[in-house]
This record gives sequence, structure tokens and C-alpha cells, in this order.
Amino acid sequence: MEPLNIKSSKAAGHSKYTDNSTGSHGDSISISHGDGGFKTGELIEKTISRFIKNSILDNFEDSATLLFGKHKVAFTTDSYVIDPVFFPGGDIGKLSICGTVNDLATAGAVPKYLSLSFILEEGFPLVSLEKIMGSVRKTLVEAGTDLIIVTGDTKVVSKGSADKIYINTSGIGIIDEKVCLSPSRIASGDRIILTGSVADHGMAVLSARKEFDFKTGLKSDCAPLNKLMAECLLCSNNIHAARDATRGGIARALIELARSSGHDFHINENSIPVKKEARALCDFLGMDPLYIANEGKMAIFVSECDAVKVLDKIRKNKYGKDASIIGTVEKKGKGNIILETGLGTKRILDLYYSEQLPRIC
Repeated sequence: MEPLNIKSSKAAGHSKYTDNSTGSHGDSISISHGDGGFKTGELIEKTISRFIKNSILDNFEDSATLLFGKHKVAFTTDSYVIDPVFFPGGDIGKLSICGTVNDLATAGAVPKYLSLSFILEEGFPLVSLEKIMGSVRKTLVEAGTDLIIVTGDTKVVSKGSADKIYINTSGIGIIDEKVCLSPSRIASGDRIILTGSVADHGMAVLSARKEFDFKTGLKSDCAPLNKLMAECLLCSNNIHAARDATRGGIARALIELARSSGHDFHINENSIPVKKEARALCDFLGMDPLYIANEGKMAIFVSECDAVKVLDKIRKNKYGKDASIIGTVEKKGKGNIILETGLGTKRILDLYYSEQLPRIC
């Protein structure tokens, strides 16, 4: 059975992650290999995906879109190793459900079935696990009554062999035959809509870490966006692609889509919403909010004729009140992101060699 609109799951790399080195690119794994920056893509391309290459995996998208008979199905998987496990606005349980639901939503799918697996460290408090499971149940209900967990696994490792709790989820969603979201459909003139402010999640999690312990009012934006995406798809038949801005922030999401589509994107920095407190914390720490992880924000590409209509629809959703049109897709080019800064200058956005915040999701 042949796949349709072939996509892939959770590989952070792209064929443009290249350098001039030969042979080994390091003797061991470093923390930066898992943070979603340049080194993550390098690891995936040079050490992982080259052993398992196929036409589905090589598209490097958040969800694989597969064809079963006449039915299109989206499939995705993700693992969560966030530190700390509990953070302002959520916990690892809520995060795991939202992350998987959102990856399915970016493929235009209606999430249906999830798996939920744990790796637990010896000594992890049962009361904490119960709290996490409460968040899982609450988030499932919010995402939709038809969404259920149908399988899972639990492993326990000795104390010191893991850090409290890790979660893995996989998800299956159904795609309507009329829906087709893919970077290949991104077209010149498309408007790029961002569904809300960036950097909330990353800065909220960072502020909760023991080594920082900043006193802020920031909360993670962690949220299921499947209903928001469904509303958009009912509103317009001219939505071409979407990507949730998780590890690497909105910058990485846009870079991946620009390279996949072969189009240049023109982005207006002043149009990207950033809460004052998040920006102040980024400035204090020397971080760029465009590269900070989000867990409840999405970039949506829509034809110019429907852009305002879709934007209005998004703003009516509780998770899209601060949505904004942040840029335009230009003609085919080198897949660059041209950022017009607040000072009126222009610069090219590219991936950092190492991401700013490890273990943020």
C-alpha cells in the first residue's frame, strides 16, 4: 500500500544541515545534540536517518501522512524529558498530550488515538505521578471527547539512571480527503499567520529551574490546538501548511518550512507578538525570543485572499487572541528567512549551532 502526501515524524534535520567535515563528528553524544539546533539535525542526518532512509521519513515533517485504502491517516511520535517536570502553566503530562495532538493538527488531522509510555526513576513520588495523570486526563477532555489513549508501556529504572520521569507518546489522526497540508503547497504571496506570542513556554520553564528561580508571572502556553486548526480549515480551503513552533521556536519552524518549500519568507519582526515580561527576561539572559520553545503556538500559511478571514477566526479562539500576520512568502529562492528588524534593517535567520535551552520539552 503506497503512502499519500508523504511526510515524516519528529526528525529535526533537513538536507541543508551540512558542513565540510569528514568522518566522525564527535566521539559521544552531547546535550546540544538533543536541543533542536544545528547539531540535532547533524546527528539525525549523519548518524541516524542514513541507516533507515525512505521516501516517507526523508520529508522530515512532524507527522507522517499515510494512505490506508481511501483514508488518509496522520501518524506521529514524540518523547518528553522536560526539566522541571512541573512548571508554571503545566506539567510533563499536559505537555505530552498537547505536543502530540498539535503535531497531528499541523497535518490537518483530527486526533483519534494516542499511546502513552513512561520511563520512571526509582523513588519518583506516586503522588506526583497521580498529579501528572490528572493533567493527562484533563487535557484529553479539552482536546476532544473522541480522543483516547489506547496503548502504553511503563518501565522503571534504578535511581540515578533517569531524571524522575520521561514520557513517550504516539498519535494517530484522520485527515479529511479534502485537506492537504504540506510545505510543498506553500505558494508565493501566502501570508504567514502566527497564532500568538512567542517564548512564553521556554521562559516559564527556565524561570522554574532551581539554578534560576526567577520570580515572574509568565506561564507556559502549553495547549491543544487541534480545535483551532479545525476551525481554520472549515473557514478556508486555501490553507497550505502549518507547523507548531516547539524546540528552536518560531525561527526554527520557519527555517524548516522555507527550506522544504524552496521559498524565501519575508518576516516583520515588529509583527511577532512577544509579551513584555518574556522579552525582558530574554534580554536579561541574552536570548532571542524567536528561538525560544513554544508549546501552544503555530505558524499557518494561507493564501492572501483568505488571510484576514482566517486571522479573524483564529482570534476568536481562546488560544489565538494575540494572533498576527507576521510575514509573506516570496518567490522561489534559496529557502531563506529575511527578517526585517525593529530597527528597519534586514538579516537572515539561521539555526544556532547549539540551541539556547536544552530539555525544554
